[in-house]
Amino acid sequence: MPATGVTVVISAIRQPCSAIGPSLGGVESGDLEGFRSRIVAAMPDQPELLRPSDATVAAVRGRPRRERRTGGGIPRLPWRRIVNPFAPVEILSADQVEAVHDAGLRILRDVGVEVLGAKAIDLFERAGAKIEREVDSAGRGAAARVRLEPDEVTELIALAPARFELYARNPERNIVFGDRHLVFGAVGGPAFVTDIERGRRAGNFADFEAFVRVIGALDVIHQEGGGPLEPTDLPVETRHLDMYRTFATTLDKTWQCLAFGSTVVDDAIEVACITRGIDRDRLSREPSLMTIVNTNSPLRLDGPMSDGLIEMATWGQPVVATPFTLAGAMAPATLAGALAEQHAEALFMVALAQIVRPGAPMVYGGFTSNVDMRTGSPAFGTPEYVQAQLATGQLARRVALPFRTSNVTGSAVVDAQAAYESEMSIWGAVLGGASLLYQGAGWLEGGLTASFEKLILDAELLQQMSRVLEPLKIDDDELGLDAIAEVGPGGHFFGSAHTLARYETAFYQPFLSDWRNFETWQQDGAHTATERAHRIWKQLLAEYEPPPLDEGRAEALDEFIERRKDEITKDQA
Repeated sequence: MPATGVTVVISAIRQPCSAIGPSLGGVESGDLEGFRSRIVAAMPDQPELLRPSDATVAAVRGRPRRERRTGGGIPRLPWRRIVNPFAPVEILSADQVEAVHDAGLRILRDVGVEVLGAKAIDLFERAGAKIEREVDSAGRGAAARVRLEPDEVTELIALAPARFELYARNPERNIVFGDRHLVFGAVGGPAFVTDIERGRRAGNFADFEAFVRVIGALDVIHQEGGGPLEPTDLPVETRHLDMYRTFATTLDKTWQCLAFGSTVVDDAIEVACITRGIDRDRLSREPSLMTIVNTNSPLRLDGPMSDGLIEMATWGQPVVATPFTLAGAMAPATLAGALAEQHAEALFMVALAQIVRPGAPMVYGGFTSNVDMRTGSPAFGTPEYVQAQLATGQLARRVALPFRTSNVTGSAVVDAQAAYESEMSIWGAVLGGASLLYQGAGWLEGGLTASFEKLILDAELLQQMSRVLEPLKIDDDELGLDAIAEVGPGGHFFGSAHTLARYETAFYQPFLSDWRNFETWQQDGAHTATERAHRIWKQLLAEYEPPPLDEGRAEALDEFIERRKDEITKDQA
């Protein structure tokens, strides 16, 4: 009995890699004859249904080709801004949003926030906040309980813009926050780094540079995240300068600076000015930097963080105000309570930035999750985490601010747990209307470790989500009614002009997945996705060529970095 169309198609797809290649037809770019011959060879019982006419082939060859999604040897999506076409999911009713918002304002009025750091305390005092100064019994410097009236908070946060643009060294890499734009950021801050060949180890500068280069090779990642790992082999006092130089010379996309004090922020501002060839006044109008400022939940803003926020706001650089509210540990053991605390702390930091510079761009950061009540360990990628993402999106929109969330997992290795917790997190971000997906690629072990293989896994997930967010095109050509009529009942579309015109670009092509059958996969080494990710990041690292920086600016940057190192070293001595 002749094979049916379904059986024959499956047979074609299941051919060994050596016969048709890892993708359908095993074709190289433009190898139309190869595509035809392999499909015909795979379906010898009905070749006439697959072989297009000479006129069809000529017509297909005459069509302009879309841009290939490749660079080097690894196929991947080209750079593009992403605008989320989906309406955000609203998990809370309008009344519930108001209840959480009002609870946050009551916390700021009745409980207040403990502020460490004289600059921030003085700024709040001059703005009319209620200040209850505390005795410095622990040698921690100036401290005060700061309380704000609801009307004060409302007036201040209304000054922050709902939308702003961040300017990269390469203007084509500028990114927008707000108006449904979605920015994918890389991992930032882990103390450790890992890959499956060398294992888990302390962060070091060689791995730091390699990680940044792979981030540069992945165009789906819009923004570097403030240091993918801590280079612990460099002097603490000056390592930020080596980090900034690496960002500035390796990437032409935006990068985040550190926030622990005014000095590291001021140095970053100078680096951004040098690499863009502009002065500070223009940088204030066209911001290039971003940083994360965390509260020390519950209800405390540390001195270095407050100083970093103040310096960023002074020069008009956006801050992502992010409380770390783990329900059951640093926040009440309910999502409602954790969200109310998060809301209070986020609005408090936004208010401080507006006191410093009215109109300073800010992002409402959400990082509410829960702890494992059996062990006390943080839990990530949980149903509660996704619920918090959705609710946080509503709270951010309530105060007209862009919204940050994260791609997270508690897994210690790149395994199924890491994949499904990250997938949950990414969908929560998209459905919640996030503006910034921070920690978007490379995060492992609850943020303790940056993983090269996880960077690749996450980049695959982000590319797939990017494709999901592309609007569907519906027109006469896409509907393919002529092709349906041409093929008719019981036929095959492999050989139709409609198919041949799209065989390179019709569907998303992953760089990590392996769709071959078991026998072929086994004969080729039986490599897992993690092993394939290892090969991919190494290849990307080897092939990456940093975008050139103007020679004069590069020299000025080196002079600044070395001068600042000398100054800091002398000050320490």
